[in-house]
Amino acid sequence: MRIRKSTEQDLDQMTIIYASARKFMVEHDNPNQWAPRNWPPESLLRQDIREGKSYVCLNDEEKVVGTFFYDFGSDIESTYRQIFEGAWMDDSPYGVVHRIASDRSKPGIGMFCLAWACQQAGHMRIDTHGDNYVMQNLVKKLGFVQRGIIYVKEDSYPRLAFEKLRATGLEPARSPTRT
Repeated sequence: MRIRKSTEQDLDQMTIIYASARKFMVEHDNPNQWAPRNWPPESLLRQDIREGKSYVCLNDEEKVVGTFFYDFGSDIESTYRQIFEGAWMDDSPYGVVHRIASDRSKPGIGMFCLAWACQQAGHMRIDTHGDNYVMQNLVKKLGFVQRGIIYVKEDSYPRLAFEKLRATGLEPARSPTRT
């Protein structure tokens, strides 16, 4: 597998993957995170592509099997400025992943995408809905630590905020190299 920036030509496959992810979430006791708002909207995906912050995961046959948003910088996520019931470990520049989804054609696509992001940034933050146990388990496997609660603009559900610093010795379970 490999990661590359998304292009407009990937949009149809990304849309199919997100529709499947919404269905999967509903079927796995997470009906409120993406399904009620048909998240993410195509306009946001197009914006992410234009800004160079949208990525796809390709399998060995070069088929898009996963997609996600990734950015890196200082204070890049406005919803992370205020954290409740906890605190961030570090105020240094960080990477963030949002809207990660896979076609589930093989196990480990989400892990591969997040491990790739961790290799790009020594400091990572991510959040997920309280009902998204699949994502919670995935980030914990990669060494992320829950730091508190944040709120997003799109709805009123609290999100569990996680952080990972490479300096903690908590490295990804496997390196994002070609398999």
